[in-house]
Amino acid sequence: MHRVRLALPDIGGPELRLYLTALKPTDSVADGFLPAARALGCDITILTDRPEHYRDAGAEVLACDVRDARAVIDVVAHHHPPAAIFSNSDHIQVETALAAAYFDLPGKDWRACATAKNKALTRRRLAEAGVETVRSVRLAPGDPVPGDVPLPAVVKPREGVASEDVVLVGDARELAEAVGAIRARRPGEALVVEEYLDGPLHTLETLGDGRTLQVLGGFRTTLGPLPHFVEERLDWEPPPGADHVLAALRALGAGFGACHTEYAMTSGGPRIIEVNYRVIGDHCDFLMADLLGIPLFERILGVHLGAALAPEPGAVGGNGAARGHGTALSLVAERSGTVVAAPGTVAPSGPGPVRIWHRPLRAVGDRIDLSHTNRDYLGIVRAIGPDRASVDEALAAFGARSPWVVE
Repeated sequence: MHRVRLALPDIGGPELRLYLTALKPTDSVADGFLPAARALGCDITILTDRPEHYRDAGAEVLACDVRDARAVIDVVAHHHPPAAIFSNSDHIQVETALAAAYFDLPGKDWRACATAKNKALTRRRLAEAGVETVRSVRLAPGDPVPGDVPLPAVVKPREGVASEDVVLVGDARELAEAVGAIRARRPGEALVVEEYLDGPLHTLETLGDGRTLQVLGGFRTTLGPLPHFVEERLDWEPPPGADHVLAALRALGAGFGACHTEYAMTSGGPRIIEVNYRVIGDHCDFLMADLLGIPLFERILGVHLGAALAPEPGAVGGNGAARGHGTALSLVAERSGTVVAAPGTVAPSGPGPVRIWHRPLRAVGDRIDLSHTNRDYLGIVRAIGPDRASVDEALAAFGARSPWVVE
């Protein structure tokens, strides 16, 4: 595993135009990819179906139905010539990849995007390739609840995100109730019921240029109480079973750009939970960049602009290159209610053994209705220190002096 340096090709012409397709605003885009694009000398055009949300983005914004590849292609074709078409959104990777391919630009294979996003297709492809077999059933709208699924099982939307409507069930009654409840909230959507993968949870973070696939490192994931699957803490940790995960990514064709893969180390070995064909979120992307000391967002955009990944002389990558221990701690509401006290934004203000950042996601006066998803996050704290013990101590001290209060 190696660090990489960025060397953009000379594509010719006076303009390096990056089209960024987006849905709702995210910190990864606002504080990561947009500054990175400027640092690379790009002129930026944001294509979005909600342009009113990007008035302060400091970039050109065009209204576009970004869920339709034909609309993206049409807008780009009648605007400035593109150097890259990129998205960090879970929901529009296929459309963005198709648009990039139309203009013969570097990008992801749209088939890999579709297979990764669709959890039923992921299971099917990994089984066909002989990588792993996880017992799984796809439920189309109106399909009866099957009576032969392995229990305990996890019920989830086929193309869901943020742990929304993901639940562990232990018997046939709980299964039927979960399917009925999720269908009531998501009419017309397909579901997946699959065997529960019991074991420590990990992530593998990769970056590829279509030829070389680099392992950046990984996190150990701590969940909140079952039967829900809310990620509460991620700790930078060497990823076990990385070779298995890389084999899965090769089978899926997910070897271009950033990829965030979640997996469990079961008694039978590593098993994929899901492949998110974009960079890790919830501020773990910023944490990873700081830990590795690399311009992560620039490197991700670089491969979409045609740069090749090359090892830096003498540099060792992956978790071994990390500058100490890093943790991202999600502060989760424990009850429904109204936020009556909240800490503000915090950034490191000077030298010290542990650096702490806090990003509030809610504000005083906000109403919280527990959903048992990532939408229950109040704020995110990330910390980097020389070791796990010093980080844990600093996080505990921060929580004691800067509590969130929901009443």
